[in-house]
Amino acid sequence: MMTDNQKAKCHAIIHSASAAAGGVGAGLAQVPGSDNLIITPIQLTMTISLGKVFDLTLGESTAKAALASAAAATVGRTASQLLIGWLPGVGNIVNATTAAGLTETIGWILAKEFDKQTNN
Repeated sequence: MMTDNQKAKCHAIIHSASAAAGGVGAGLAQVPGSDNLIITPIQLTMTISLGKVFDLTLGESTAKAALASAAAATVGRTASQLLIGWLPGVGNIVNATTAAGLTETIGWILAKEFDKQTNN
């Protein structure tokens, strides 16, 4: 079970990454896929940082595998970006909200998984 200290650290890490991903998603909404070049490193850094909260040392390849596993449930992001992302204004809002929300979801999936790994 996550301690209050671990929850607080996870909260800070995940919300920082979500805010950064949302900013990138908003700014690059009209260029499909371009935000992935910047959001993926944000999410990788989040993954490695979350691992540290649970005393797990994750190399880049391990972090990528964990991130890919958690991200598998978030396929809808691409669909929403392709359908609406190109619309100025609306697309920026949708893309920012989607990028931030998915980063948040992925972060908590990873935090819970890392917590399980260290408590079994």
